[in-house]
Formats: sequence, C-alpha cells, structure tokens
Amino acid sequence: MAKKVLSSAAPKADANGQAQQDGSASRGALVADIIIANAPDPVFVSDLEGKILQANDAVSELLGFRKDEVVEQSLSRFISAEETQEFTAALREVVERGVTRDAVLNPRSAAGEVIPTTLNASALRDADGKVIGAIGILRDMRELDKARAFAQRLIDDAPDPVFVSDLEGKIIQANDAVSQLLGFRQDEVVEQSLSRFISPEETREFTAALREVVERGVTRNAVLNPRSAAGEVIPTSLNASALRDADGKVIGAIGVLRDMRELDKARAYAQRLIDDAPDPVFVSDLEGKIIQANEAVSGLLGFRQDEVVEQSLSRFISPEETREFTAALREVVEHGVTRNARLNPRSASGEIIPTTLNASALRDSDGKVIGAIGILRDMRAYEEVVQDLEQSKTELQEKILDLEKFEEVVVGRELKMIALEKELESLQRENEKLKAARASA
Repeated sequence: MAKKVLSSAAPKADANGQAQQDGSASRGALVADIIIANAPDPVFVSDLEGKILQANDAVSELLGFRKDEVVEQSLSRFISAEETQEFTAALREVVERGVTRDAVLNPRSAAGEVIPTTLNASALRDADGKVIGAIGILRDMRELDKARAFAQRLIDDAPDPVFVSDLEGKIIQANDAVSQLLGFRQDEVVEQSLSRFISPEETREFTAALREVVERGVTRNAVLNPRSAAGEVIPTSLNASALRDADGKVIGAIGVLRDMRELDKARAYAQRLIDDAPDPVFVSDLEGKIIQANEAVSGLLGFRQDEVVEQSLSRFISPEETREFTAALREVVEHGVTRNARLNPRSASGEIIPTTLNASALRDSDGKVIGAIGILRDMRAYEEVVQDLEQSKTELQEKILDLEKFEEVVVGRELKMIALEKELESLQRENEKLKAARASA
C-alpha cells in the first residue's frame, strides 16, 4: 500500500516541480524580454548558429531595418563572411567562458552604410544551465571612431614626440616626431616595449609613472633618457595623461616627450655663469630654500657650500628680514624682478654683513616662476666710504665753525680799526680847527 502511494505521489511531485520550473522560466523570460526591449543600446539574442531570435528597437534604429526584417535572419546577412567567422569564434568563446568582450562587427545598414560596432556577448542558457545562444550588446563606434581619428590627427600633427602605450609599457602608436627624436622608423618603435629604449631603472620609473596615470589621470615631468638608434642618450621629460576606453577605464597612457638637450645646454651655461660670477649668486625656491650657491657666497659668509645649499635663507637672516625676503619673492613672482632689497646675513664668525639683493625670476620650461636667482652685493666697503664721508663732513663742519669764529674775531678787529681810524681822523680835524683858531687870534 505504501509503495503504491509513493509511486502515485512521485508523478505528482514531478508535475508540480515541472510546473514551478515552467512558471519560473516564464517569469525569467518575461523579465529578460522587458530588459532587452527597454535597453538603450542595440541588444539581440541569437542561437549558436548565429540566427537572430530577438532584437530590440535600438537594433532597428542602428541598422535601419524593421524588426521583422531582422528577427529570424542570420547575422551573416548583415556582416561580411570574414566577420561571420569572427562572430562564430565569439560564440565559441561565449560557450566556453560565458562571455566575450569587444569583438569587432561592421554590419551594413539598410542604406548600405557600414557601421563600426563592438560586440559584448554573454551566454543565453536553458533551464538546465546549458548554453543555447548569446545575448549580444552592440556599441555604435562611429562617434568614438571620429574622436579617435581626431586624436590620431592631433598625435600625428603634434610638433612634440607623442606616443601611446598600454599599461605594460608597450608602445601602441607613435608619431613621426618620435622617429625623428630617436632615429628609428615607426615600425621599429610601434609594438615595442618602452624598456627597449630606456634603462631598467628608468623602466621602473616609467612603470611608477603609469601607476600615477591610473590613480590620478596624469603624471608630470618624469625623467626619461632613451637611447637613439645612433646610441646617443637623449635627456627628455615625460608628461603623460590617461588613455581611457569607452567606459572611462584607464587602459594606457598618452605620453608627450620634451627634448631637454637644448634646455640642458642652457642650464649648463647658466650654471657656469653662476659659478663664475664674481658676485655672490644663489638660487632659491619660492619658500626661500637655497637650491644652489656659488663659491662667492661661501667667500662672503664663511660657510662651506654644503652648509648653505638646502638651507632656508632664514637661517642666515633675521625674522624681520625673512619677511622682507618673502615680500621680495612675491615681487619676483608678480614682476619678474626685485631691486635693492636690503639683507644683513650673519656670517660663520657672527659678523653682520650689510648687502643688497637683486633677484630675477627662475622659470620652468613652461615659463612658470618656480624660484629666484639672487645676486648679493657686499655693502661693507660702501658703508665704510659713507662713514668716512660722514666723518669728513663732520670734520669739515667743525673747521667751518672754527673759521667762522676766526672770521668773527678778524672782522671784529677790522671794525675796531676802522672805528679807531675814523676817531683819529675826527681828532685830527678838530686839532686842525684849533690850530686855525689860534692863528687867527
């Protein structure tokens, strides 16, 4: 009896299970239909032979065919024989891995236009999980291709050497300026790793620069010294920005190289000018840290160069003068120069040395002010001359006063003599009158 119940119950359970499974499959199919129909991108469903079972309105808009002209058609109707083989390979990848990415398809529209697209496909499975087809999403690449073509023209026409690399450092693209810089043909550069042209140490630095590009979208002024076809090591600086895919993911870098040979020559020339200058010359950043100083600075202050370089100027001057120097730096940034700022640095022996500072702007390769080149003038001899002049002036003034006093004495005596002479003349006249009176009497 129990056995009979069990056997009769078994079909019931199977029937209920099948009904539940059918119901779940129907609901799943309905949800899938709604998603496909409302997707903004062109979405289609195909079997494993490439026959289109379903397509949304976006497919019709892309190709210009009505849905009934697409559904039940083989995809080979819309793409070339070669691409049909590629799509078949993509379907095999879907069966094996459940997905395929960025397969290239160029379907022909109803108007005859060949439309570049990429295909992302995922597996369509039956109730048992078996792959029975693919759900394909097409991405119209026409606008992106226009953008790429525009970017290609920008790269090709750029006066600076420009290259595109993947995140492993393989060069995907390079303009003619790269070939001119390195002396290699483009086909000797493209598809090569950048490590072929730079040292292992710089390869690690470039890898670090790529990480910075991924994290921040950009890297600035990385130093690279690629070796040319002739064996010359060429100093360059690298500015790199992120290369992104259609989803905004960083997939590589666009690098711009700047040939630093002429700039390095200019820097070497400037270095010689600074080193050979008779006056004390130093270079500081915008915070007042001394980056460079010539021997004349050491001669002035009595410190060795290693005791001056990398030190803040505030170590040698008072807090008040530090503020004045900061103001002078602001003037350098705004006007490119400052004149006759007073500084009184303290020497190694503790002597306060009066100086004047003339500073001009130190600029980077983009013309931005990054510091100041300062020339100090030792004012001790000048101030000694000034003091001597002041002393001479004082002595002269004292002598003038003495002369004035002497003059007062002399003039007083002369006035007295004149008065006495007048008095004598008056007495003589009176005497003559008396004589005349006596004679007449």
